[in-house]
Amino acid sequence: MKSEVIKLTTQLTDLTKNNMGVIEWASPIPVFGDIEISKVATLGLNPSNREFIDASGEELTGSNRRFHTLQSLGVSDWRSLTKEHISLIEGSYRDYFKTNPYNGWFKRLDELLVGVDASYYGNKLFDACHLDLIPFATYEKWTHLTSKQKRVLLESSKAHLIETLKNTNIELLILNGRSVVNAFQVLTDEKISSREMASWSLPRTKGGNIKGYAYEAKVSKISGHRLNKEVNVIGFNHNIQSSFGVTKQVKKAIRDWISRYRHEVNNESRSETTKTKTTKL
Repeated sequence: MKSEVIKLTTQLTDLTKNNMGVIEWASPIPVFGDIEISKVATLGLNPSNREFIDASGEELTGSNRRFHTLQSLGVSDWRSLTKEHISLIEGSYRDYFKTNPYNGWFKRLDELLVGVDASYYGNKLFDACHLDLIPFATYEKWTHLTSKQKRVLLESSKAHLIETLKNTNIELLILNGRSVVNAFQVLTDEKISSREMASWSLPRTKGGNIKGYAYEAKVSKISGHRLNKEVNVIGFNHNIQSSFGVTKQVKKAIRDWISRYRHEVNNESRSETTKTKTTKL
């Protein structure tokens, strides 16, 4: 992780110089949680600025701090990091859900992981973590960034995503919302199948209901770069945190679908293992 921190902070400096809208004093966030023991990961676009600032825009400090900044580390730029600084930064990733997580965002996603008996918070059979396509927080929300900023940020983060999936035990990646699904397809050049889910429809008093869609793919390479394994990728078009009118019934339907998918994948895996053993005999 040490070399990854240095690589990402160098990227952060370059993106800052090119006016890509990143928060230049906020550390990159390659992972939320302990990726070393996680096989399940949710995927978003990029870290919220609320990981670093409060509602009034002031930097989080003391016990409210979630991740390190230039100020918390007492350095003027990212080139001044020592081994001790890097260790502190790495610890903030690993211990995120044990300290002061942004529960207003993560609790809702964690409720969906119950279906695969996983949790960010370590209270289930399996541990889960969260990844973002882009490991840099931005001043503006994704929708307010320019097309150029989005394109550059995605392209500059491709190598990081490849290395993350290639060098960890992540086997199930859950994409949160249509924007993440679309960005993932652009970034990876992978085709993701979709199908309408009637039970995910969001009712509206005016106009037609908002349809629900499920997405599935099995990814073994990203833009031609092999991962040396197959990652199961699934997603849903509703953004659980921000889509207006996502009911408890819809959340439960999505959770149950994730559970069924994982069960089917596990059965397929066992079947393939049995076939392999039989062939060898």
